[in-house]
Amino acid sequence: MLGVVDFRDADRLLADARALLAEHGAVRGQAGEALDALRTDAARAGLGSVPVSRLRDVSDGRLRVGTLEKAGYATVLQVLEASPYELQLSPGIGARTAAQIHAAARQIERAAAEAASIRIDVEQPTPLTTRLVVALHRLVAAGPDLPRALDAARDLDGRLAPLLVRARPARSRLRMAFTLPSRRRLAREAVEEISVLLDGARETRLLLAQATADLLRPPARDFEAWADFESRSPEYFGLLAELAGEPLATEIPGLPDDLAAKVRAQPLDDAHRRVSLRGYQAFGARFALAQERVIIGDEMGLGKSIEAIAALAHLRSLGETHFLVACPTSVLINWVREVESRSALRAYPLHGPGRLLARDDWVRHGGVAVATLDSLHRLDPAVELGMLVVDEAHYVKNPEAKRSKAVASWCGRTRRVLFLTGTPMENRVEEFRVLVSYLRPDLAAALRTSDVVAGARSFRKAVAPVYLRRNQEDVLAELPDRMDADEWVEFSGADFAAYRRAVAKGDFMAMRRAAYAEPATSAKLKRLLELVEDAAANGLKVVVFSYFRAVLAAVEAALDGRAHGPIAGGVSAERRQRMVDEFAAARGHAVLLSQVQAGGVGLNLQAASVVILCEPQLKPSMEAQAVGRLHRMGQVRRVQVHRLLSVDSVDQRLLDILARKSRLFDAYARRSDLAESAAEAVDVSEQALARLVVEEEQRRLLPRSPGSPDGSAEA
Repeated sequence: MLGVVDFRDADRLLADARALLAEHGAVRGQAGEALDALRTDAARAGLGSVPVSRLRDVSDGRLRVGTLEKAGYATVLQVLEASPYELQLSPGIGARTAAQIHAAARQIERAAAEAASIRIDVEQPTPLTTRLVVALHRLVAAGPDLPRALDAARDLDGRLAPLLVRARPARSRLRMAFTLPSRRRLAREAVEEISVLLDGARETRLLLAQATADLLRPPARDFEAWADFESRSPEYFGLLAELAGEPLATEIPGLPDDLAAKVRAQPLDDAHRRVSLRGYQAFGARFALAQERVIIGDEMGLGKSIEAIAALAHLRSLGETHFLVACPTSVLINWVREVESRSALRAYPLHGPGRLLARDDWVRHGGVAVATLDSLHRLDPAVELGMLVVDEAHYVKNPEAKRSKAVASWCGRTRRVLFLTGTPMENRVEEFRVLVSYLRPDLAAALRTSDVVAGARSFRKAVAPVYLRRNQEDVLAELPDRMDADEWVEFSGADFAAYRRAVAKGDFMAMRRAAYAEPATSAKLKRLLELVEDAAANGLKVVVFSYFRAVLAAVEAALDGRAHGPIAGGVSAERRQRMVDEFAAARGHAVLLSQVQAGGVGLNLQAASVVILCEPQLKPSMEAQAVGRLHRMGQVRRVQVHRLLSVDSVDQRLLDILARKSRLFDAYARRSDLAESAAEAVDVSEQALARLVVEEEQRRLLPRSPGSPDGSAEA
């Protein structure tokens, strides 16, 4: 009996899949053309200094460039700007020679364009960079499910199209009657497969329709695209890397050729991933999968967590269901947010009052459990892990500590383990040997002190099977100088009590600084010290900004007086400059404290490359100006901006409201000629914002105690 199938429905589904692929190809093509134009422009800027004699090199010496030089052509750029006809006007150059000269110049131009580093400067947009950002925006705005939709479309095109061809006789009973028996059998089989495919295609239809609709939206206006670029630039640069055909970055000192080849051959499925990877990030994820038990020690800010999430997403595609991330308490919330925003995996925070319920849900449904290092010894579910990820792995360098023993126990029963640490290990051989012993005891025993003494290259070669570290200068030659990270933490008990009291009083300013009310237990302060420690390990200078003098005093005390400053409103301009000069002159790592309203104007802080913002600001322009003191001409390192934020607090309310009401206006003003002079015109009223936030928090925490904000507390 011939199965019943709606061929028109199947035709529509295939047409929808092909429409998405075609539209994506067109949009991607526009982005590629914009990238090529920018690369060509960058290449031509450099060819103005390339002598015309280089044309001889690409023609195996056949071209005689002396005639060109006599005619006044000194550089390759001048040759490119002349037409073949203009070249023929020079004595001794005929049509054939002119064509050969132009072809040689084009060859040099193409090579220069391929090697050109692309810079996208949000402070000085050009027509070419704007064209590229607008083109990329259409792909980014299509959302994190676009890769999944494209995979589904390609799968349909590859499976459904040939099935419809084989099932063609079944479209008509008469045609089936006159079809050879073997063809009828194939047609019936195809009909059955099409029927099964259509029955399970409901989600796919929605996915294709949404992705196509997103891609068909009109291009964003310039300032909208730039605003979006600023808010999530890593996604843009991930796409840019794909368009540029960025390699896997396997040229790593000390990495054996056979290991590099093994890593390159490792598949990396993206069905459960919602973020594009840079080439070096894809290599890191493949390294973790291929070697199974490794340490990724990339310099802070390169996206180690994204590499880990990419590895987890791949393993989920292979059928693994349960994963565990162990990390310091201060980054637990960040991990939960990263997992759920960067992948289709569900994250379960095994922390706080709901930890037991979250654990049971994780055991039952699978996903990524996120636990603190100090609670790991209490976690003992009867599940088989697909991978264990240990963040800030240098925290378990003491093998006698309880958390270290817990990590060792989990490592002993888990096949795949990934340690993450931004702390350089080349000069910490004993600590490194401890970490390696959890993963590869044989390699730890064989690691010799002489390998370290012989230098970093020798060290990396010795530990290549288990350790991968890349520095910014190794992999970020063409990236912009800024990466933003929201550092979410939860209130400590004492801080929450202070916060609740401030809410009850309607004291908006006290609410903003409540997270530092008890420095000894402050989660924000703890995370700040961790960030400073990471920067110190990498020799980076840090600027800590806060609106409040009291917060800066707490930070200064926590740093035991090791900080410069603070730069505050009462400090004279001369004294401020001396503070900055002393900070810049300090060798290696140093910390400068500053009120955001004081240090954000008139000072150049390019010596620093790490910014820590202790709380969100009421005016986005104030934060932008402060960060702009570092992120400006003369900065040679990528700037990392860390915002310390408390979950379910004034911080979250401020971010939600500001994002909703003023991001585009603020971005537009900063893109326009008005620049900083327009800040007051576009920022949301402080008084109105304070009133709105206090009222929301009082309704949430004190439903029967309405109040009014008091923003007069001392800064």
